Amino acid sequence: MAKLKTSAADMVAAARADIREIETPDLIAILEDPNLVVVDIRDVRERQRNGFIPGSFHAPRGMIEFWIDPDSPYFKPIFGEDKQFVFHCASGWRSALTVQTLQNMGFDAAHLREGFSTWATQGGPVERTQ
Repeated sequence: MAKLKTSAADMVAAARADIREIETPDLIAILEDPNLVVVDIRDVRERQRNGFIPGSFHAPRGMIEFWIDPDSPYFKPIFGEDKQFVFHCASGWRSALTVQTLQNMGFDAAHLREGFSTWATQGGPVERTQ
């Protein structure tokens, strides 16, 4: 197998240097802000297994560029709202890469640095599907 030119860890590190990161306690503190949209890019199975941040909008990572682009047939109107968007995944790796891509598209967003991995242990509310 050929050696990769850039590792996934290097890509995440570069993305983190280029985007806004939010710490878990800071997101918990503003969770009730009506101008905030928390976007969960984890797989639906992760949400079902581990729960999710109450009120979060689920947007699978594989479709996110199309969902935020108003010229795409897949555009979701929530992404056209004048809100503060914070994306998260499980550990902050996928969301860092996602937010860097969206920022390159001209979409303003931040990401939850540690992802959902420490959300509950730091006092964040968790909702579960029935």
